[in-house]
Amino acid sequence: MPLTPRTPVAPAYTDDERGLLRAVRELVRADREMRNRLSDSMRVNPTDLRSLRHVIRTVEQAEAGVVQGALPGVTPRRLADHLGISTAAVTTLVDRLVASGHLERTPHPTDRRSVLLVPTEQARREMSAHLADMHDRMKAIAAKVPHDARPAIIDFLQALTWEMERGTLEVGPPS
Repeated sequence: MPLTPRTPVAPAYTDDERGLLRAVRELVRADREMRNRLSDSMRVNPTDLRSLRHVIRTVEQAEAGVVQGALPGVTPRRLADHLGISTAAVTTLVDRLVASGHLERTPHPTDRRSVLLVPTEQARREMSAHLADMHDRMKAIAAKVPHDARPAIIDFLQALTWEMERGTLEVGPPS
């Protein structure tokens, strides 16, 4: 396999390796742009969209019984933890999503000091309307991947994810 010349920043890659990593970068870029278009069309910012998707997914899992004993909503503290922001910032974010008709605050079933955040029917309809077609098309593409190639693709993507999530950045040559 021919090698692409080494640069001061990157090691030498084969053309196939560079093609794989380029495809991943293009997928990440396309995903970011799709989320930006979705947040624009729903008239919310990207962090609000992430919040809304998390709350909807959590509630759907609770409704389906996927997680035993799951609450039918998300506490502001759990949302803050999920987003990696302060509870004060979550309060402002939730206020916006309640005002826009996307979230509701409901009493927590066991903790009188807390509330649960739940999506409104409007939010569920909007999210479904915007994403249903995209998910159908992505499923059709995934179905075309040969079964024997899927484990290698999954392993490759999970290994890249793990490397990116490690959170370490080594500058300079390894010691």
